[in-house]
Amino acid sequence: MPTFTNKVAVVVPTKDRPRDLARMLGSVASQSHLPDQIIIVDGGDETVEDVVSKFPAMNIQYLRVYPPSLSRQRNAGMEAVDPSMTLAGYLDDDLVLESGAMETMLAFWEKAPPDVGGARFNIVNEEIPRGIRIKSLFAIESQQRGIVLHSGYQTSIGPASENRYARWLSGGVTLWRRQVIEKFSYDEWFQGTGYLEDVDYSYRVGKKYTLVVVANARVQHLSYPVRKERNYLLGKWQAINRMYFVKKNPEFSVPLFYWATLGQIMVNAGKSMAEWDSAGLRRALGNTVGLLKVITGRAERTGGILK
Repeated sequence: MPTFTNKVAVVVPTKDRPRDLARMLGSVASQSHLPDQIIIVDGGDETVEDVVSKFPAMNIQYLRVYPPSLSRQRNAGMEAVDPSMTLAGYLDDDLVLESGAMETMLAFWEKAPPDVGGARFNIVNEEIPRGIRIKSLFAIESQQRGIVLHSGYQTSIGPASENRYARWLSGGVTLWRRQVIEKFSYDEWFQGTGYLEDVDYSYRVGKKYTLVVVANARVQHLSYPVRKERNYLLGKWQAINRMYFVKKNPEFSVPLFYWATLGQIMVNAGKSMAEWDSAGLRRALGNTVGLLKVITGRAERTGGILK
């Protein structure tokens, strides 16, 4: 087994998903190289201390942060990282690490140049976006993976066949240099499940550091669909949270954001009609209400749980 100079900590925010957490920790326990520290940050109505107790061979620390909020849980977990750790990041509780993923990631970091600030595991079951040509007309997608457009919309990263540079990285599947976590924290304006909090965080980091997707550090993201009744909330977030992100970064275009959000409304509504599913129409309605609130200056900071 190779030895590595870096020591790594992972923070795992969780809420009421003991089976998923157990599956994820089991995939970590089966790795050829284990994290040096794991911090479970539990925001659930029922605690998961019994799940943690099933993995005594790993160095797991349990924290309770309630009421839950993804950004706040991530920040609380990172504050608990041991000072000796040179790398630290986040793993979602619904991930499954494939064999050798952690070792491959650490091997990447051994040779990474000092300008690399963050490296993301490769989500191999991530969907490739459809309708890119139409979406690109509205500046909500592009053929180029993992960039952030002038509208403030990020393009999907997708499965990578080789190491790929990006301008943003997903929140729950990325490791960061110690210097990064000392300088940057998640913006707790983003409440609840969170929407765009990871884009906001990684985009800020990406202005100072290089960001990479490590192709052979493979994971699967076994994510739950958004609950039907929560699609309206997601639609509002798609407008309100996006405008918050756009206004934080003067290089983005507010008029282009409006154009892109109109496109988002059309995409959500069109998908709903094509699939005979009300979820897209609920999102489109949420988009519309959120956009009107933004235009009239009545956009509010809103929490909630999507899944």
